[in-house]
Amino acid sequence: MKEAAKVISVVFHPLLMTTYLFLLLTYFLPVILQPAQPSIWIILLIFVTTFALPAVNFLLLRLTGSIRDLSMPHRHQRILPFIFISAIYIFVTVMFYWKFPIPNLLRLMMIVSALVVFATVVTFFYKISVHSLAMWGAVGMMLPMNKVSEIGSLLIPTAIVIVIAGMVMSARLALNAHTPREILIGSTSGFAIGFFGMIILF
Repeated sequence: MKEAAKVISVVFHPLLMTTYLFLLLTYFLPVILQPAQPSIWIILLIFVTTFALPAVNFLLLRLTGSIRDLSMPHRHQRILPFIFISAIYIFVTVMFYWKFPIPNLLRLMMIVSALVVFATVVTFFYKISVHSLAMWGAVGMMLPMNKVSEIGSLLIPTAIVIVIAGMVMSARLALNAHTPREILIGSTSGFAIGFFGMIILF
């Protein structure tokens, strides 16, 4: 059971959620990324900037002894890495603003960055489940997008993501990585930021 929970936690790591989200949109709702055409290069750019760069940052902090465990079980261990990740995401969002004339891509990245910054600020005071925040942030973003999907192409993917979000929450509980309250706060705040971010920006 715990091995399965570990696999789920790794496969659906919060840093990977942006790449997964854009993969889903590229395949099921490419119109939202116009005027850009669906491209592996956009996905690769998203992967490098939102996963690879922060992951390297984690490894460097581990090698220098700034963090002792990559899982960062204690709140105070998360503060410095989260600050660096927030800086990376904000920089990437600004880069998209200046270099890539794709308005909806910029808006989506603004919401993702808001999720990251929120997680960082909260971590100064309280430990929440960032896995739950990321998963339900994606759900919150996808639900409003179903309205612009003419043939309901995003309906099944949204339902699958909701099921996966439940699996991730259960996995975090099974690993004793979080309390039910930490998971509840992460999931509700993530959903609220994702959903209302979409309503406001789109």
